[in-house]
Amino acid sequence: MDFASSPSELGAREDIYMRKIRKKILTDNAERPIAVQIDYSDWLEIERSLNLQGEDPPNTDLSSYEGIITLTEEPLEYQSRIRQEWS
Repeated sequence: MDFASSPSELGAREDIYMRKIRKKILTDNAERPIAVQIDYSDWLEIERSLNLQGEDPPNTDLSSYEGIITLTEEPLEYQSRIRQEWS
């Protein structure tokens, strides 16, 4: 994971690491941790601190690739055949 390297970036991100975050650790039947649940308000603060708000992935238009690949078999048949090879 790549974290901030400059002092100004690091200072901005220290806020989130220094803040106490209320969390619940969710476990499976064998008491192994499987997830962490945090309050939504804490999540919003994390997003704000890491500048994650509104960062949706860009919409990629794939229409320019239409017709470029010539398939020799139906996609679902191919998927089924490949999955059978794995089992």
